[in-house]
Amino acid sequence: VQLQASGGGLVQTGDSLRLSCAASGRTFSSYAMGWFRQAPGKEREFVAAISRSGGTTLYADSVKGRFTISRDNAKKTSYLQMISLKPEDTAVYYCAAQLGALTPTTAKRYDYWGQGTEVTVSS
Repeated sequence: VQLQASGGGLVQTGDSLRLSCAASGRTFSSYAMGWFRQAPGKEREFVAAISRSGGTTLYADSVKGRFTISRDNAKKTSYLQMISLKPEDTAVYYCAAQLGALTPTTAKRYDYWGQGTEVTVSS
């Protein structure tokens, strides 16, 4: 599967953004989807993940209550809705896919990665 992330941009503190991750291939519904981010000078960190069916969602503590992960299997797209953005959310955001029933929260468990979309939150 190939992944294409989009939707990043420059916003102000408190603003909202919705990231999208469009997948190619016919078996999108077989993959759990995850979002990760990497800020300058920092390691890539987990943000959110969703199971194949969408029935399970997991979040990093730092984004709980502000970010919502979802998916539309018919459109082969995963979304990350972000509200109440903070400067510390500034990072390149990556979507990832993992074939199987699990919903991983670690980057090494994901098989496929998108190219990243940059989010900058100004104070």
